[in-house]
Amino acid sequence: MMILVAGHKGQVARSLAEAATRRKLALVALGRPELDLLQPETLKAAVKANAPTAIVNAAAYTAVDQAESEEDIATRINADGAANLASAASDAGVPFIHISTDYVFNGVKADSYSETDPVSPTGAYGRSKLAGEKAVLAANPQAIILRTAWVYSPYGKNFLKTMLSLATRQNLSVVADQFGNPTYAPDIADAILDILQTLDGSLPSDRQSGIFHLAGTGDASWYGFAEAIFDEGTKYDLPHPDVKAITTLEYPTPARRPANSRLDCSKIKQTFGIELPDWRESTATCVKRLSETGDLG
Repeated sequence: MMILVAGHKGQVARSLAEAATRRKLALVALGRPELDLLQPETLKAAVKANAPTAIVNAAAYTAVDQAESEEDIATRINADGAANLASAASDAGVPFIHISTDYVFNGVKADSYSETDPVSPTGAYGRSKLAGEKAVLAANPQAIILRTAWVYSPYGKNFLKTMLSLATRQNLSVVADQFGNPTYAPDIADAILDILQTLDGSLPSDRQSGIFHLAGTGDASWYGFAEAIFDEGTKYDLPHPDVKAITTLEYPTPARRPANSRLDCSKIKQTFGIELPDWRESTATCVKRLSETGDLG
């Protein structure tokens, strides 16, 4: 197996590289300029040079607020670029996995969203990712699209690391009326490799292709997630600030976030036998790892 990953600096891409090394799988993660979703010719060249048996698109425009003023570039990357990579995988006859987002939903549903629920993004980023889902499936009907949510990891910038960096503050305000599934990037990576090893180089069947939800088990508000992070931090001598629960209206942002983006992940469990760990368990794992590397903020 040779896995080609688009993107090499992001949380999922870095987690994939680490997981593949652990499993002794051949994987190459490429970013710009070698593989640039804005430059279709680089995609074909990367596929030709590496002769992958599977391709994963972990590259994306993910600046949610900035996308409000850059929707064109977000769409070129998240839709056009993703579709071109999906097409390259189809031409090569290899499995293709694409990462999408909970932001395709508007957040008004009372309970968790399933794959068959209507989509209606509230902002430019969500619109670009939804356009990507449609474009990917049009270019490669056997693609596997994984919608995930609230991704955090030991890498890069994310909510968990931001909270740890703010732990020394006495007071902190965190939004408490948005709900979702905190999801650990290494758990996503393991799930992707499990899927690819199940396929073993074969293209997915109709049942195995299409859209799947993949997120941490259990849900939380941003406030609840923050409290859990700080509780774990105290195990490693970090202070626990006084966290105040606030509303979305009290923390305005350029992009409107869905109030509820909880994902029902039963389909991927039924199809591939995959169920991610409880988000609290993975939060503890991540904080412990950061404590061991001295990167607790």
